[in-house]
Formats: sequence, C-alpha cells, structure tokens
Amino acid sequence: MTFLAGAIPAEHASGHLLILPSTNGPVAVSELAAAWFSDIAWLREPSRAAGARRMAGSRFRGMAQSDALVPGVMRLGEAHVATGPFEVGEAHLAELSIAATKAEAYSVARSDGLRDMRGAAPTSYDDRDGIARAFPHALPQTEELRIVQWMVAAARKTAGGVLADGRQPLVPEAAASVNLSLYSAHPLQPGDVLPMLRSFIATADVSAEQVMPDGTPRYTLAGSTAYDGSIVVDVERVDRVPRALGALDWRSYGPYAYRMTWVPADPYELELERGSGLHVIARARMRASLARLAVSLQGRIAGVLVDDGGFIATPEELDGRTDSTTGGAPGSRAWV
Repeated sequence: MTFLAGAIPAEHASGHLLILPSTNGPVAVSELAAAWFSDIAWLREPSRAAGARRMAGSRFRGMAQSDALVPGVMRLGEAHVATGPFEVGEAHLAELSIAATKAEAYSVARSDGLRDMRGAAPTSYDDRDGIARAFPHALPQTEELRIVQWMVAAARKTAGGVLADGRQPLVPEAAASVNLSLYSAHPLQPGDVLPMLRSFIATADVSAEQVMPDGTPRYTLAGSTAYDGSIVVDVERVDRVPRALGALDWRSYGPYAYRMTWVPADPYELELERGSGLHVIARARMRASLARLAVSLQGRIAGVLVDDGGFIATPEELDGRTDSTTGGAPGSRAWV
C-alpha cells in the first residue's frame, strides 16, 4: 500500500517521513530535534507564500485563496537534512491509524543526495521501536540509525508516525512512554521520598543507599506489586543532564536526578513493539501512578521532568497520563 500519495512531492517521498499531528497548532520540530542533536539549524525556514492569483469580484466573495506553505530545510546531524513541513490531511492519517485531523510531515534524507550505507539484516525482529521490522534486509547504521530512532521517539511523543524509506509504517504507541526523570537543584534523603512512593505502593522500601564523597546521597527505592510489576526510583547527583534541558535557564533544573522507572512482571515485553493485553493493562496503571509520583515530587522540589524519549514532559502531557479518559488509569494506587 502506498501511503501519503500526493501529499509529499515525488522528490522527497522516498526519504524517511516523520508525521507530526498539528490539530492543536504547528509542532516545533526544531525543539524535538534539539533534544537529540547538537547542530540543529534552519538552512531555509518554512514560510507562507500568497496564492498565484487573487479571486476578485462579487462572485468570489468569501472564497479568498489560502497562502501556500513553502517547506524549509533543517540541518539534522552532520550529513542529513529534514525538508518540510508538508501538510497532511485526515484521510491520509487514517490510512496510518493516526488519530488526528491534520498533520505536518518532514522528509529526512542525506544532504548530498546519496543513500546511506546500511549494515547486515537484523537477527531478531523484537524491538520496541519496530526498526528491525521496517528494515528487514539491512539495518541503518551510525547517524541514520540515530535519526530513525529520534523520529520514532518524536512520533511517540506527539502520537504521530514514521514512514521508513517513505513506505514502511512505524506508528508507536504513545502510552508506551512510561518512565520519567526529574532534574532538580534540591537533594532529598531517602526518608523524604519513600513516603511519596509508599502512597502508591505501600510495601515500597529502600533497596540501596550510600553517601558519596561530596556528601550527597545516592540511593534506590523500590516497590513491587503482585500484578503490575515494580516502580524503581534511583536518586543521584549527575555530571550530565539531557540535551533537552540545554534550551532552558540553568536555574530551572539542577544536577540531582530522580529517575522513576517501571519494571513489568515480564521485562522482556518492554522490548516488544506491541505488548500483550496483560502488559498493556499493567502499563496503563503504572504509567498513571508514576506520573502522579513525578508530579508530587516536582511539586516539592521543583525542577524539570524529562520523559524516556529525552524530551521535556509538559504539565498537559502529565495530566493526560493520569486522566482515565485519555489512556490513564483510574485510581491512585497500584495493585499490591
């Protein structure tokens, strides 16, 4: 099946296509890219151009031409560029099972017009992003692989999709993004964080603890359930923070990382593109609990939350994780 036929110009249709829903307005693709790559820059910014001719006269009143979208070109890594956006309508999105009324698409290809050199065929087709499935004969390498991984992460972040080589669909589940990390300037002791975790898993406890040479605490908290797996909280001072935080004032975050991770009953299912029904049910409950824990922790010590795709998690996204009408799970405690 040919996807996005007519929506993408032929000269760009064979690149890797990133589809970002824009129902609520344009998506800042440069911000998504800057969370993964250091050398992002618009070589030519997108713009709007007036239509070729103006409809005049009483017969055409109320039928003014809309401005045409002129795609831009953004440098992405050392050897690639992203061209776009191209407007994609609801009918094309429905073909990819993307629940949106409109979207913007970007085509990513080498800047020199050549094709990337690829490696051997995958030895296994079980991977969370579905990349092995999309490239069954030869896997991307080095920068191309990182770009494809970024595109899938951006699609998961925005409930969008990817067409690898312009034809192989990758539509990741937004709900598969569970883990969160809080970066704050304030270190808390285990006894300060443990009650927060116990409000969701009553049996949670300290599983590891030490004091670093600089006097800062480093510890791990864990709480296990009978059905939904475990929540693990690792706390330590770090030398590096995610690239996404570089766009913020340094006073907004700090060097103390509070990493909140879900470990399911069968960890192998984390490596699957589509988990089992029981895995998905447990994931929904723990995704909501972990988001509530993250919001509670942030409310106490401020800081910035980053999701497991390396992007900044907004309050609206966290609300969506805990809202049962949008995929969150009702209730505030896991099954123990």
